[in-house]
Amino acid sequence: MNKFEFVAPCHFGLEAVLKKEILDLGYEIVSVEDGKVTFTGGVDAICRSNIFLRTTERVLLKVAKFKAETFEELFEKTKLIPWENYIPVDGKFWVAKATSIKSKLFSPSDIQSIMKKAMVERLKVKYNVSWFEESGMEFPIRVTFMKDEVTIGIDTSGASLHKRGYRKLVSKAPITETLAAALIMLTPWNKDRILVDPFCGSGTIPIEAAMIGANIAPGMNRSFLSESWTHLIPKKTWYAAIEEAHSLIKEDVELNIQGYDMDGEIVKAARENAKLAGVDQYIHFQQRSVSDLSHPKKYGFIITNPPYGERLEEKEELPKLYKEIGRTFNALDSWSYYIITSYEDVQKYIGRQADKNRKIYNGMLKTYFYQFMGPKPPRPKKEFEN
Repeated sequence: MNKFEFVAPCHFGLEAVLKKEILDLGYEIVSVEDGKVTFTGGVDAICRSNIFLRTTERVLLKVAKFKAETFEELFEKTKLIPWENYIPVDGKFWVAKATSIKSKLFSPSDIQSIMKKAMVERLKVKYNVSWFEESGMEFPIRVTFMKDEVTIGIDTSGASLHKRGYRKLVSKAPITETLAAALIMLTPWNKDRILVDPFCGSGTIPIEAAMIGANIAPGMNRSFLSESWTHLIPKKTWYAAIEEAHSLIKEDVELNIQGYDMDGEIVKAARENAKLAGVDQYIHFQQRSVSDLSHPKKYGFIITNPPYGERLEEKEELPKLYKEIGRTFNALDSWSYYIITSYEDVQKYIGRQADKNRKIYNGMLKTYFYQFMGPKPPRPKKEFEN
């Protein structure tokens, strides 16, 4: 079986979560760096990682890694890559994205242009043609420069993997599906525990939790760019991965997940999104403010993404809001609660120091995942026979 290397990018600060997911799929880790995990696998890894991974943004088929400090060096080394092993004669290929950090070559448009020329020159010779129609399958290339080291990959996913296909309606400041899944996976929550999101917006955190609880693969209801690469991936490999995903769903699972929001319209949208995700039966959505939050059960989890106050007029309201959050959450004194926000005075206004605080970059925005742990519930007593 041919082995390939893959690069899976993720939010900065969530590499360990993604690494565990990849290991759980049975693939070998090559490296873990800021914002990405590199791993190896056969051609089946393209299908399975796209369908099963909850916390990566996309899966790149890595084709080369080298050092380049000049455009001439970039051209020559790009030209040496065996592009004909991946791209057929009628394939459409382009450098979709170029990023550069602390490198001598930093202009994305120049990098894209030079690399495309090098690819064309290579494939002209290999296919003995002078012009490419580019009417067939698509092969978007992504390249990153880090301290003059170049990593080149072909995007197998297409639309970002956070686009699961269920979120047709969104709230004002939605959290991405990949980030929501990662936050849940950073906590000890499991399908047997209560989960409440009192700022649920369009329902992303409760929906991702329900999908995790019912073991529904995040990529089951969408398509991927590499599905058309039949010269590299047999159709039966995709069918096998989808069949595997269906076989792992826990149809009879019982979940206690609730989502609340003050905005009645956005609560309706959350219900619709949950229906599209196939998890509406597991989640109770209700219009309710955070100050009205209470629960009869003694132990539970709150995982939430409250307003950050990105606009000036909203910032002035934040002390009042976070005091209210503190009063409400602290009244549930045996619960654990987890808050992601860019607001740095959370602990001051909640009135309690977080047990853990993890820095996570949501795009370019630095956020903090504050973790306030409640006591562990007692183990259920075992019944012994006489």
